[in-house]
Amino acid sequence: MTAVVDFLNSILWGYVLVYGLLAVGVFFTIRLGGLQFLHFGEMIRAIRGSRESDVHGISPFQALCTSLASRIGTGNLAGVAVALYLGGAGAIFWMWMVALVGMATGYAESTLAQLYKRRDGKGQYRGGPAVYISKGLGAPWAGGIFAVCLIISFGLVFNAVQANSIADAMKGAFGIPKLWVGMSVAVLAGVVIFGGLRSIVRFAELVVPFMAGSYVLIALGIMIVNYDQVGDVLALIVKSAFGLTEATGGVAGSVTAAMLNGIKRGLFSNEAGMGSAPNIAATATPAPHHPSSQGLVQAFGVFIDTIVICTATAVMILLSGVLEPGNGVTGTQLTQDAMAGHIGEFGNYFIAIAILFFAFTSIVANYTYAENALVYLGGDNTLSLTMLRFAALGMVVWGGYEAVVTVFSAADASMGLMASINLIAIVMLSGTVVKLTKDYLSQRKEGVVPHFKSKDYPELHEKIDSDIWH
Repeated sequence: MTAVVDFLNSILWGYVLVYGLLAVGVFFTIRLGGLQFLHFGEMIRAIRGSRESDVHGISPFQALCTSLASRIGTGNLAGVAVALYLGGAGAIFWMWMVALVGMATGYAESTLAQLYKRRDGKGQYRGGPAVYISKGLGAPWAGGIFAVCLIISFGLVFNAVQANSIADAMKGAFGIPKLWVGMSVAVLAGVVIFGGLRSIVRFAELVVPFMAGSYVLIALGIMIVNYDQVGDVLALIVKSAFGLTEATGGVAGSVTAAMLNGIKRGLFSNEAGMGSAPNIAATATPAPHHPSSQGLVQAFGVFIDTIVICTATAVMILLSGVLEPGNGVTGTQLTQDAMAGHIGEFGNYFIAIAILFFAFTSIVANYTYAENALVYLGGDNTLSLTMLRFAALGMVVWGGYEAVVTVFSAADASMGLMASINLIAIVMLSGTVVKLTKDYLSQRKEGVVPHFKSKDYPELHEKIDSDIWH
């Protein structure tokens, strides 16, 4: 089994997805006319005033916070450090590039999720890739495969991985036994998860802005103290990306290493094209009432994750001077050393607490994705949801004290298959995305608040729930 999983991962993550995700991002950037650049202000506009929910859906701001809770995880701390160590400073430039084109992919998948959403037995909006694959492409079997892979990856295994990160950080900083950490995290996560979808999104709405804001403020403070060096660090990132100076990682001067590590870590961090964020995007009541508005909100989530959070980590590490080729210090340890170099021993504790917040919010947000997939598979009942919740929390306890490398590899293969299916689907449905985008922007240009009118889309009458868009 290990050999099979490793082979699948080498194909999916070594070739198909690294280039596939990047290519799809470029494809949508071109087809949508550089939407994420020319209409960046519209993303801000879609977020402002989007705090209201209704009986059927959560607010767009809650959907953004929940997707950020999943996106912003240990990858923003440890993943950036690994990219710097293996690819040098230039890797950060390629993380920026993959995020900028990934914004278009994130827009496309979340717009489709909004368009094809349905109501569950309680009247709550549900949707995501499984639904638009099933309804939009008429391939319920592919939607089923996607849903199963999503439950395995995000609902179970990744929660074990996040719990393992928390346990390692707490033991290293405070000496707390890992089993006790895992059990404590499971209890706290259970309080949030058993409250249902609205409990989870309210939690994300409160915690995520505080969590991300605190981290960025610390990083900004470090940049202000070292303001005379920030320009040099940014120049180093750009120059190293093209081999114009020696990289600062273990493979100095390698443009290829910088590109591959930057692309991989960027894709893992922002999840654009993976098919994860659309699951929560579908549950929102969009403001304005048009599928494209939620697409714009989620595209901005990609920007926050990589351009803001990951850059903050990278600049902080590069300013510290602790990055040394070949010394074996990478991942969380490198980030802790960098923070300690700036603010003293408190830096170790701060990073441990940041990992606690980042990973904990990922656990509860990942669960919402799995619940959404379970509802698609027909598990819209108390028994099924309760079993999923206990399974997810059980994985948190297990992940707190157990090494999860082999299982994480299996989850990578599952997520790789999931992402491959999603990428094919959104490219095949790209014509609909383009039509929706032109409709939204033309209404803005006319000075009216965009509103989706299903009568203008006769080709979709049998595929979407017209009552939702009435």
